[in-house]
Amino acid sequence: MTATPDREALFAAYALPDREKRCVRMNFVASLDGAATLDGRSGGLGDESDRLAMQVLRALADVVLVGAGTVRVEGYGGLAVSEADAAWRTARGLPEQPRLAVVSSSLDLDPASAFFTAAATRPIVVTHAAAPEARGAELARVADVVVAGERAVELHGMLDALADRGLRQVLCEGGPHLFGALLEEDLVDELCLSLSPTLVGGAAGRIVRGAPELARRMHLVHARPAGDLLLLRYRRH
Repeated sequence: MTATPDREALFAAYALPDREKRCVRMNFVASLDGAATLDGRSGGLGDESDRLAMQVLRALADVVLVGAGTVRVEGYGGLAVSEADAAWRTARGLPEQPRLAVVSSSLDLDPASAFFTAAATRPIVVTHAAAPEARGAELARVADVVVAGERAVELHGMLDALADRGLRQVLCEGGPHLFGALLEEDLVDELCLSLSPTLVGGAAGRIVRGAPELARRMHLVHARPAGDLLLLRYRRH
């Protein structure tokens, strides 16, 4: 059995091949029987190794992207990497902290929540032109509001807008509907999956929802045992 992985070894294992080239990397945890959640949340499936891998992936990213539903369900607060990871970033010419972006069509987000008030950097809210104008004005006081699309969020436009801000390395932490939308548009470059040594049963959903059935081949980059958990990295074929 392998102990909790070494932090520096994980930085090497998840290193990005080219920071100037746009990359959309998904990070999820799933049980042995395919469940994406336990008691409605993904956090119950992870362990110390999974959390360490997540911290490394965040430190490598320019922006961490999440759907509004995931913010509400998982209780996202203000995202900030540790002092050690911030030092790692600045030593390589990166900003001390990655940005945090949330995708929302309805703008049903609380501007007084910790997601905004405790954020280490000013968050980004991605929406579309038909979203409620008053809600957008409220959120513009605590975040940069990016409009991508007329009546729905246009994902290609969203990624272009992020890249225009120098945010090319995108780490998406869900949820499954956002993963499905990105997959349907053929925008997913990598999947980093923590395979939890857990059997869940029940009616828990999978890590992807909404994408049409289609075989999308991925190439295995690494499979790293971490105790009973397995850290998997796949890149698009």
